[in-house]
Amino acid sequence: MRQQHEITTSGPLLGSDGNLLEPGWARSLLPVYRRANIKASAMRIKEWDYYLITDGHIGLALTIADNGYMGLDSISLLHFDEKWERTKSPMRVFPMGRTGLPETSAAGDTVITGNGYGIAFRHVGDSRVLTFRMGDFLDGQPIEGRLVLTEEPEESMVIATPFDKPGHFYYNQKINCMRVSGEVNAAGRVYRFAPEDSFAVLDWGRGVWTYHNTWYWGSASGQIDGVPFGWNIGYGFGNPYAASENMLFYGGRAHKLSKVRFRIPVKDGREDYLSPWTFTSDDGRFEMDFAPILDRAACTDFKLLKSDQHQVFGRFTGRAVLDDGTEIHVSDFLGFAEKVENKW
Repeated sequence: MRQQHEITTSGPLLGSDGNLLEPGWARSLLPVYRRANIKASAMRIKEWDYYLITDGHIGLALTIADNGYMGLDSISLLHFDEKWERTKSPMRVFPMGRTGLPETSAAGDTVITGNGYGIAFRHVGDSRVLTFRMGDFLDGQPIEGRLVLTEEPEESMVIATPFDKPGHFYYNQKINCMRVSGEVNAAGRVYRFAPEDSFAVLDWGRGVWTYHNTWYWGSASGQIDGVPFGWNIGYGFGNPYAASENMLFYGGRAHKLSKVRFRIPVKDGREDYLSPWTFTSDDGRFEMDFAPILDRAACTDFKLLKSDQHQVFGRFTGRAVLDDGTEIHVSDFLGFAEKVENKW
C-alpha cells in the first residue's frame, strides 16, 4: 500500500460542496464533523454509536443508530463459554436525524426510548456511563444494566474516507481498550464486569454511503502483562487511497498498520464462518490465526433493502509488530471479525 496520509491539524471535515477536505487517518477527532455541512438528503445520512464490552467470557453490545429512513437500537448479550448469544434490535421509521446523535464522540449524551426498552450513552466527568433496559429480551424475561467506562486512551483510530461519488464519505473513530466496571442482569442471571479484565471499544461513525457495500471489520481489546493492547482492522468502505483503518493500540498509543487481509475459509463453495480464519498483512506486522467461537449472524432481505451480517467472535493467536519493531505475541486473545453486506 502506498504512503498513508496522516491528518495532524484540526479543521472542518467537509468543504462547501459536501466533500471531504482532507482524506486520511488521525490519532484523534481532528476533522470537525458538522451534520449541517452535508449536502446529501437526510434520507442518506448515517450516524451510529456502537459499544462492545467483553471480559473473555461474556460480551455485551449496545447500538443507537440513525440511518435516515431507518433507526436501529440494539442490545446483544453473548456468552463465549456456553457459546450462545441473544440480540434484539427494534427499528424506528424515518428518524431523519431526530435521534440527536452528537457531532463528536468526546461530548454529548444520547438517550433513546421505545416500546419496552431504553438505551442511554452519557458522559460523566472523564467516564462514559452506559445504561439500558429491555422488558422482553431472553425467554420472555428482561435485561438491564449499568456500565462505567474509564481510562480512555490518549490515541484512537480515526479515518476520513471518500467514496467514488460526490458528497459521499465515511468518517469513523474506534476507541479501544477502555476499562469497564458494572453489571448486567439478564433473565435472572447477574454478569459482573471488573476493570481488571473487562474492556470496551466504541465504534463511532458518521457519513453518507453509497447504496451497496460489503465491509470487513475486526477488533480486539485486552491486555498483555497488564498493559492495554488491542487492534482495529478492516476494509471495504469507500476508496481507501489515502489510508487504511488498520491500527494497533498498546499502552494508550496508536501504531499504524498498512493493508490487512481477512482470509475466510470456504466449504462447498460458501464461506464457512465457524472454521479457522487467518489474517495477513502486506507489511508483515499483523499475522494471526483465528479460532471462531460463535457467529452472531443476521440476515434481513426486503429486496431493495438488505443486510447480511456475520460477526464472528473467537480467539486470536499470532504476532503483531509495533512502530518501533517490538513484537507482541498473543495466544487465545478474544476478539471478533465480521463480514457485512448492506443494501441501504
